[in-house]
Amino acid sequence: MISAKKDMCDFCGTCVAVCPHDAIELLESRIRIIEERCTECLNCVKICPLHVWEVIANEK
Repeated sequence: MISAKKDMCDFCGTCVAVCPHDAIELLESRIRIIEERCTECLNCVKICPLHVWEVIANEK
């Protein structure tokens, strides 16, 4: 699972632009991954200049 680190995003939209599945929602005061659409391609993690995104191991 990919998650945004709290209060680090400057809402530049770079991650939104590189997401091939439109799985990132950029809101006025927060950003989030739409888990149903995310394929964990890691494009957002790789492109983010502020290192906002983190990969969290799925707990089963």
